[in-house]
Amino acid sequence: MVQPRYVRIIYKVRTWTMPVLCYASRHQRSPSMKLMRPICAIAFLLSLSAGLYALQRGGGGGFGRGTIDMYGGPEIPSEFYFSRLRYNSGYAGGGGFGGYGGMRGLPWREDWPRADNDCLVVLRRLTRIDAPANLNVVDIDADRMFDYPWVYAVGVNTWAFTDDEAKRLRDYLLKGGFLMVDHFHGEADWDRFLAGMLQVLPDAQVEDLKDDDEIYRVLYSIDEKFQIPGEQYTRTGRTYEKDGYVPKWRAIRDSHGRIVVAICFNMHLGDAWEHANEQEYPEKFSGLAFRVVLNYITYSMTH
Repeated sequence: MVQPRYVRIIYKVRTWTMPVLCYASRHQRSPSMKLMRPICAIAFLLSLSAGLYALQRGGGGGFGRGTIDMYGGPEIPSEFYFSRLRYNSGYAGGGGFGGYGGMRGLPWREDWPRADNDCLVVLRRLTRIDAPANLNVVDIDADRMFDYPWVYAVGVNTWAFTDDEAKRLRDYLLKGGFLMVDHFHGEADWDRFLAGMLQVLPDAQVEDLKDDDEIYRVLYSIDEKFQIPGEQYTRTGRTYEKDGYVPKWRAIRDSHGRIVVAICFNMHLGDAWEHANEQEYPEKFSGLAFRVVLNYITYSMTH
């Protein structure tokens, strides 16, 4: 029997089978970061039989199809909430190569909710992280942002912050939060992203992550990384957008060396999650995108 494509993708993602036990944070958490305590006894057991069985029967909104449950928030107790950052935009000219891509005027919503849902389904199936809550959208000025150890943002070349918002996001990151940014391309996008980031972290030093960095060993050992394209690849065979020809895996650390911002530049991991179940979108891109995000989430929960 031919397996559904998403089952084959999960099989390929599941390349690391030893559980991670008692991996505790080395840095002190702020009391206000409720879910950012040291986690000792999270066992990430990647079970092939259970994972494939569950995915074949859907669940968690279904992989690549079905109804998606949203806005669980803190009402549903969880160890982890998949949280999308909603921000104000100061530049509305984002989008992909030639102007396509996202909901124009709402760059933060690119690929939402499908990409977030499919990523959350994979996390539930391939890890032992307790994440029963539905999808989550969080505003910078919301007190509940400090309940979430990990936040995902896209189209960050368009974001704009007031002074109060910048300070609040800075407080979130320095008190234990982790921000993953994705889907912005080329030098102009980089300059706009960095202008906003320097409002938040004025002393930020951006670095290119080395292949042997801990974040690429914390769950999966990721030895090979390459450009992860958006869905335009299925129409054009082109992996880049705008002038973003070279993928950059970058980060910003705090004063203790902890990564607080993971930067996926000249790539579109959200599309790779969203289109993982489509025959036209190559499995190798989705497989890497899932491994990377699971490593980033694991890092955020343990550091």
